[in-house]
Amino acid sequence: MKASEQVQVLQDLIRIHSTNGNEIEVAAYLKQLLAEHGIDAQVDEFGDRRANLTAQIGQRNGDRVLGLTGHMDTVAVNSPQSWQHDPFGGEIVGDRVYGRGAADMKSGLAAEVLALIELQEAGEVPSGTVKLIATAGEELGTPGANRLAGQGAANELSALVVGEPTGGNVIFAHSGSLNYEVTSTGKSAHSSMPEQGVNAITGLVKFIEAENRLFADAPRDPYLGKVQHSVTVIEGGHQVNSIPDHAKLKGNIRPTPACNNREVAARLNRVIDQINHQTSFHLQLNIFWDYHPISTDPNSDFVQSALHAAQQFFPHPVTTGIINGATDASVFRRERPDLPVIVLGSDAWDVAHATDEYTTIPAYHATIETYKQIIRDFF
Repeated sequence: MKASEQVQVLQDLIRIHSTNGNEIEVAAYLKQLLAEHGIDAQVDEFGDRRANLTAQIGQRNGDRVLGLTGHMDTVAVNSPQSWQHDPFGGEIVGDRVYGRGAADMKSGLAAEVLALIELQEAGEVPSGTVKLIATAGEELGTPGANRLAGQGAANELSALVVGEPTGGNVIFAHSGSLNYEVTSTGKSAHSSMPEQGVNAITGLVKFIEAENRLFADAPRDPYLGKVQHSVTVIEGGHQVNSIPDHAKLKGNIRPTPACNNREVAARLNRVIDQINHQTSFHLQLNIFWDYHPISTDPNSDFVQSALHAAQQFFPHPVTTGIINGATDASVFRRERPDLPVIVLGSDAWDVAHATDEYTTIPAYHATIETYKQIIRDFF
């Protein structure tokens, strides 16, 4: 494709409203684009305009399968009036393409699709198999990745590239993300006689005090460091002169391979049990978001080969590194803890979800070329 045609694909994707949904329209666009270049794609619809898409190229000689994955949804635009550029316009100013999802991650998704198309068009079909996995709902609950994982989409993969924005840097590890809710049940009473009630808010205070030191002795991961943890939402009580009988809080924890999701959940449960047995409070734990951490040896051939590829094409220095966000790879790796994974995409993580989100055209083109080179080298 011409460079202008590559940019047009990105603009087309940005102009499709896929805020926390409507992946079916993105999938239909990609299916048509791939078909125009002789690549068959499968779209799996699962209600309410949600859909996943998969496609593959290759001679299928041997059992090596390289996965490229990206999500088709974006986060919401909460204050469109604060944007200087139309969030769904795909506007080009200088060397930037603006719009929701320009960085996270329609640029990475478009680059993955174009890498497959260009290899196919150039007659550089790899000896093995390259599998494109485009998911629904990564930004909110990962229904697409969970559905694909349940269908075995990752079972045959030898390695996986995630196209999230990294500025061309090769991310070899990222933390998990575990969200939880603690509900406190007490006994209501008049505030003039608090001893006749059980203050549900005070029960949460007991938990917060324990949570503050919950991971003080947790092992540090050699790449991701210490476990990050915070209580982030709290609510309870309805009237100032009544002892509340119900309150709840929510928190987020970033597990690491050294202190993984199972260990994090065990520590939370131990604290809850201790408070329930030693006090008059009754707390209940619910874990409702359970992303697993990712870690691949930075000195492995896969990571170093990807780094070498990125260094050839990006217009600025790139290196290996880590991030504290989570990706769909957390879901795909749940049943495949040995799966090598890297995260690599155009432009920086810190412009994702931002007002006037953008990607730069040189980095976008570099990402396409980098993916092509990673595929060549892998086989």
